[in-house]
Amino acid sequence: MSNSGRPVSPTSLDIAHRAQVSQATVSRALRNSPLVRPETRERIQRIAEELGYRTNRSAAGLRTRRSQTLALLLFEEAPGDVQINPFFLSMLGHITQAAARRGFDLLVSFQQASVDWHTDYEVSKRADGLILLGYGDYTTSAERLRLLAGMGDHFVIWGPVIEELPGHYLGCDNAHGARLATRHLLQLGRRRIAFAGGASDQCPEFKVRYLATLDAMREAGVEPDPGLRVDAESSPASGYAAGRQLIAAGLPFDAIIAASDLIAIGAIRALVEAGLRVPEDVSVVGFDDILTASYYNPPLTTIRQDTRQAGEFLVENLIKLIDGGVVESKLIPPSLVVRDSCGGR
Repeated sequence: MSNSGRPVSPTSLDIAHRAQVSQATVSRALRNSPLVRPETRERIQRIAEELGYRTNRSAAGLRTRRSQTLALLLFEEAPGDVQINPFFLSMLGHITQAAARRGFDLLVSFQQASVDWHTDYEVSKRADGLILLGYGDYTTSAERLRLLAGMGDHFVIWGPVIEELPGHYLGCDNAHGARLATRHLLQLGRRRIAFAGGASDQCPEFKVRYLATLDAMREAGVEPDPGLRVDAESSPASGYAAGRQLIAAGLPFDAIIAASDLIAIGAIRALVEAGLRVPEDVSVVGFDDILTASYYNPPLTTIRQDTRQAGEFLVENLIKLIDGGVVESKLIPPSLVVRDSCGGR
């Protein structure tokens, strides 16, 4: 009790004495920092709860000069485009949950790649670090990302392997996913496999998926037809145009691997309009496993990216960077989800 008779609120120092750790360790544990061993973190959090400790986030921010906020930047595919890829919506939900569990708020912003976005956030102390999603054309972003790393800014990217930015990227093992899709189609007897998606340096993830598709076919003794690749951006409209282009080319094909589920959905519509049956005439495989995939007609066979694990890793790695820890980039293995768009289940 204080001299006024009011109960004295417990402090982080009280928790440190009880747990026999440093005050800095208490602070990290209460933020769910991965730098604290899980058993120590759980013990400190249990003691804090027993003492009725409540974090004063304003005071903590003054002491650490931190905002306890992470900024999630989603990039427009084109100026004025307000459509968000459903894949990123799923990722957004898991990132929000992961940040909240670690005591961080999440500031979400829609950006244009041409804008000097980094100066609005970490540099101005609105956020302690940045998570970058859907940044579009990598070739236009690469130099800025290298500049951020050189300035010591805290950021992580969901996307392609970027060898010159170790620790800053996390992504899907795209090559493994494409091989899973291709091998499944080959097992079904499909040999004329088309690919709908970009294959240039501007879209490195799609390029990796395409090259891995070619490798898997050649490993099975099937020579790919280069005429069976059509460009497509990640939208149903682009997938529909890609499907029509494949049909108009007049080359025989019995399967399509789409670089995303949105492309696959558009391509199926084009096939059906042309009188082709899915999967009897043409099997279709997507990539992402967005929510719509399982409810589409026919339900879409796809490569599932683990957005829950991705969200956890993005937040965990970013907080490690903020805390000065060592971070390793990693690729998360995807899985094949077989539904009716391929047949032969």
